[in-house]
Amino acid sequence: MRKQFLFIFLALIVANTSQAQGKTTRIGYIDMEYILENVSDYKEAKSQLELKAQKWKQEVEAKKLNINTLKESLKTEKALLTKELIEERETEIKFQEQEMMDYQQKQFGADGNLMRQKAALAKPIQDQVFTAVQDIAEAKNYDFIFDKSSDLTMLFSNKRFDISDQVLRVLNRSEKREQLTKKQLKDQEAKENLENAIDENPAMADRQKALDEKKAAREKLIQDRKLEQEAKKKEYEDRRNAIAAEREAKKNGTVSGTAKTTETPATDAAKTSTTAKPAATSAAPSTNGTEQAPTAEPTMTKAEERQMLYEQRKKELEEKRKKILEEREAAKKAKEAETQKTNTTNN
Repeated sequence: MRKQFLFIFLALIVANTSQAQGKTTRIGYIDMEYILENVSDYKEAKSQLELKAQKWKQEVEAKKLNINTLKESLKTEKALLTKELIEERETEIKFQEQEMMDYQQKQFGADGNLMRQKAALAKPIQDQVFTAVQDIAEAKNYDFIFDKSSDLTMLFSNKRFDISDQVLRVLNRSEKREQLTKKQLKDQEAKENLENAIDENPAMADRQKALDEKKAAREKLIQDRKLEQEAKKKEYEDRRNAIAAEREAKKNGTVSGTAKTTETPATDAAKTSTTAKPAATSAAPSTNGTEQAPTAEPTMTKAEERQMLYEQRKKELEEKRKKILEEREAAKKAKEAETQKTNTTNN
């Protein structure tokens, strides 16, 4: 009831002020919780505080578990204990329960460590927010600025009156200004002027958003083309290096990895032919009736093997070229015959 009365009272003040001055009253609001959640220092400190709170919760749970263990033990052994021992254990359990409740209240109560540390954590940021709100109100002629997350009940709030993002920008600017050079400060001021103009004109904000989207799309297209060019350049470099390595291998009398891959069938055929010949001569009898040891033919040297492969590849290329020429000649003759047939039909 008190909150509603305060809201009606403020609304009456606004109405009277607008009638007295004969001008439009400017009203804005902020969301303090939203601002705090988007300040990096506050988020980091809050995460550390949450770790502390988690540790306190674990301690409370450990105390509860110990109390439950004592209760179960007493329930199991109650029939074997005297009245004095039962009372003694019940007193111990009650003492530990009270100790656990006191610890829980100390850490998580309305005036506990968690609430006090949260308030201490938010206080410096809140002071900065209040200063930023005053600066914005003076610069943009606001008459009233409310806090949406406070005790004041706001039944409806239009998003266009929310200046929380403006306050965040002010906080971030003041933090960045300490680390900027003169040139960077000048650029930052120009950026701030543009942002202020956008805040004042929603249509300009839409245009700026469309421009930013076009710029992002153009930059992505340029980046994709650049990556494509780099991929083609790398492919060309790899191909050139492979050709250079193959030429160097031929020059030095060795076979490169790529040449070995392409020449595997020919090499296998050569090996088969060289191993087949000794097998044929291994059973040849000697002139005096005793078998002689097979005379192994000398194996091919690397130079001879390369020469043989070269001749074989040359022959394959020649046959391929010959076949292409024959196909072209046949196509040419077929075309001439078709043309001659057409001319004869026309005549």
